Amino acid sequence: MHELTMRAPDDFHVHLRQGPAMAAYASRSAACFARFLVMPNVVPPPVSAVGVADYRRAVESALATSAHRAATLMSFKIVPGMGRDAVLACAGAGAVAGKYYPAGAITNSADGVPGPEAVHEGLAAMEDAGLVLSIHGEDPLAPVLEREEGFLPVVDSIVARYPRLRVVLEHLSTAAAVDAVRNWPVRVAATITAHHLSFTIDDLAGERLDPGYFCKPLLKTARDRNALVAAAISGDGRFFFGSDSAPHPPAAKATGAAGVYAAPVAISLAATVFEGAGALDRLERFVSESGARFYGLPLNEGGLRLTREPWTVPAELDGVVPLAAGTTQVWRASRV
Repeated sequence: MHELTMRAPDDFHVHLRQGPAMAAYASRSAACFARFLVMPNVVPPPVSAVGVADYRRAVESALATSAHRAATLMSFKIVPGMGRDAVLACAGAGAVAGKYYPAGAITNSADGVPGPEAVHEGLAAMEDAGLVLSIHGEDPLAPVLEREEGFLPVVDSIVARYPRLRVVLEHLSTAAAVDAVRNWPVRVAATITAHHLSFTIDDLAGERLDPGYFCKPLLKTARDRNALVAAAISGDGRFFFGSDSAPHPPAAKATGAAGVYAAPVAISLAATVFEGAGALDRLERFVSESGARFYGLPLNEGGLRLTREPWTVPAELDGVVPLAAGTTQVWRASRV
């Protein structure tokens, strides 16, 4: 197959940051994705109706310079002590999800959640409002390769305590997390990134340390990657795409910032994985259908064309070193 056209995809987990660079990051995402859910770990974080509205305006202003139209979905950051009124106000401002960052787990999460009890009122309000709880599932006190699996009991306790709450465990990286999602009720789903489908810890640190592959949760073993691929190609609607594209300036990456600029290459990588698994015909469901259905959203209009046209990922894009820089990709993606 030399060309494939499918429904325009969604990205249910992207970081567009803030400030002047946001326009380039937003435009890069819009070049492939017709809709994306923007993560809230910016400073100051959106934790109120005003904060959600202000960040939406900033994102939409950044998108105004893009050659492609894209719909923006907003989230708010769950912080300790966040009450019912604040959650409902964020929902009223258009947020579709609240993001749970364990305190200290990732970039700009020092004000995150020490434990579910600290945000009980907020989670109960989210359940009543029909919002999605988006979770960065890592225990920052566990050994780094065990942080995702170590956090699964916390997710389990949330799922049990809030029986109507829809939950998305973000950026799965382990076979254990795949198994957990399959065993939870169908109101619990998960995003999987192209980089966790494509690479392992050997790409990060096998022969030489390559900061371009440093993300959280860390890339894991080939066994874990195989489990993620099996989940992604299965057609199970509980597993869908989120890029976790998280750009950092080169100086920040060189000093250890966690996050990869995946937006420029994510669809190309995913297509290669699905083709290698003999499941290219199932890519559309993974990137364009399952997430929308879980969030209760209409499917996107328009399409995405994948063309078998080898290209080399540049050493720098938008002032950032992109994921898989210098590699040759088989598939080129473009909105139609």
